[in-house]
Amino acid sequence: MRNIKLTIEYDGSKYNGWQRLGNTENTIQFKIESVLSRMTGENIEVIASGRTDAGVHALNQVVNFKTNKILSSEYIRDYCNKYLPKDIVIKDAEEVDDRFHARYNAKSKKYLYRIWTGEIPTAFHRKYTYYIPHYLDIEAMKKASSYFIGKHDFKAFSSVKSKKKSTIREIYEINIKEEGKEIQMMFHGNGFLYNMVRIMVGTLIEVGEGKRRPEEIEEIINTKVRQNAGPTAPAQGLFLYQVYYEGLQV
Repeated sequence: MRNIKLTIEYDGSKYNGWQRLGNTENTIQFKIESVLSRMTGENIEVIASGRTDAGVHALNQVVNFKTNKILSSEYIRDYCNKYLPKDIVIKDAEEVDDRFHARYNAKSKKYLYRIWTGEIPTAFHRKYTYYIPHYLDIEAMKKASSYFIGKHDFKAFSSVKSKKKSTIREIYEINIKEEGKEIQMMFHGNGFLYNMVRIMVGTLIEVGEGKRRPEEIEEIINTKVRQNAGPTAPAQGLFLYQVYYEGLQV
């Protein structure tokens, strides 16, 4: 049995998220598994580094799957890119150790969130940025983001329903920069809860708008109450940017 790792780029605009669902075929996981199953003649199930929601994109999603079929990595990559929808691309395929698990072996992840600002919206980036028609105080947002750094209970910044799941995560770094009319926010942590990045972004936007003080971030974290944080930012600005594994990054 061979263990194959894929690195995948996709535009999530028209899909109901990553995860295969029983009531629709319109998920990225379903599209990939369908092509792999046809290629191998086996019932293929892929394991992803994490799930992305409807409308969220990925620059480097990582998955692995098991197969008995003897096919070269190049053939697997090229076959998938021939038959997958054009908004899903296999960037790399390689055979890895049998113990490799795309989800459990992931050490950390980076997510990118993009915001477009100014009086005039963008026609070409509308599916990949969140448009805000007014000025944001970047320096205040940078100061506020510093309160996220470290190991905290991020329950207030999550839509997780289960009370059994730990909501403690560690954020290593947050970088916020402007490039013309675009604001790019990069989040690096050992893991992220459901909607965590988008709620953090929504709260930081409120700081940038002058609706909150930067120091409120620490207060919100300590309350552990979701209602005290800001809104969940729209999905289209979010990208799974990078997944890191022991001794390598993808």
